Amino acid sequence: MTEEKIPFWRDSRILNLVGQAIVLLIVFTVIGILVNNLVRNFQRLGLTFGFNFLSRPASFGIGNSPIPYSPTDPYTKAILVGLLNSLQVMFFGIIIASTIGIIIGISRLSNNWLVRQLATIYVETLRNTPLLLQLFFWYFAVFLKLPSVDNPVVINKIIYLTNRGMDLPWFVFNIKTGSSLIFIIISIILAIIFWRKRIQNIEARGEPGQIWLWLLGGIIFAAFAVFYWGIDWKIPQLKENNITGGINLSPELATLLIGLSIYTAAFIAEVVRAGIQSVNKGQWEAARALGLKPGLVIQLVIFPQALRVMIPPLTSEFLNLAKNSSLAIAIGYNDLYAISSTISNQTGRSIEMLLVVMITYLTINLIISSIMNRLNRSVQLQER
Repeated sequence: MTEEKIPFWRDSRILNLVGQAIVLLIVFTVIGILVNNLVRNFQRLGLTFGFNFLSRPASFGIGNSPIPYSPTDPYTKAILVGLLNSLQVMFFGIIIASTIGIIIGISRLSNNWLVRQLATIYVETLRNTPLLLQLFFWYFAVFLKLPSVDNPVVINKIIYLTNRGMDLPWFVFNIKTGSSLIFIIISIILAIIFWRKRIQNIEARGEPGQIWLWLLGGIIFAAFAVFYWGIDWKIPQLKENNITGGINLSPELATLLIGLSIYTAAFIAEVVRAGIQSVNKGQWEAARALGLKPGLVIQLVIFPQALRVMIPPLTSEFLNLAKNSSLAIAIGYNDLYAISSTISNQTGRSIEMLLVVMITYLTINLIISSIMNRLNRSVQLQER
């Protein structure tokens, strides 16, 4: 009995291909129309499209520059400074927001009434208040209202808070520090490898993995030993009405980092809470029946399963943090968008600078998405 052939106009595979081809044709047609309009308008105004202007001297200063910079440097270096300023806010902001968000998210499910209510107030207040308003609060009502250098707020004799920002301990860049940092990175990599090996032994052969645990502890201890005793630190000190040593976070950088992190942490907290609640109640009961303490129940049983639900929405929150960092221009922090706006005003090349900003943010977001997608695949259940 021969199988009846499906007509091509009813074949779902062919219909999908035709649909995708039509969508691509529409997209490229729209892009072609936009490019044609752009070229015609440039010709009508007597302008030329190009990026040759980026080699001219910038002729403006930049605060908070992580690399040496002067107004005589070209626009390309000014853009690089803005990019580095944005990247450091994104990197440290994601770390701080994730840490706070996990703590608040777990606190939302606490059996302690006071802790649970405080976490709820934190989440509901920050999520329902505009981020720009929160940045203004931290900048004008907090950091600019701090005392002057003559009478700083001192925390543990190593952190100074003034209206010039935050002065924190920082390490000295030399051979000793460099070798110690390399050793720390190697130790962390080995610790991750041994930890995965220990988990494999437990799952495959039922071994407790005590040897691997001790080895893991030794590596972590070695890393901390090098971190504390093998790195030369610069500690901030108050001398003659001036703070020397350490690293200074300007009020603008501190405002953006703290405000953005605390705001995003409120959304991450809800993701964590929802992820934990998605785990079947029987998992909690089984873990408690085995005699595990509440902390171990969260760490070993609940959180690994919740990650499968948490990572996709966490990706969206990290992307939002990266894009929201462009609000730095409102408080005078020289990030990529702020510097690009200055260059656009000076040169009149708004189209070119808009493309630079769009492509840069798109690239950053694609990198974050690819990293999170890889992490998401690693925590999914592996079918045998």
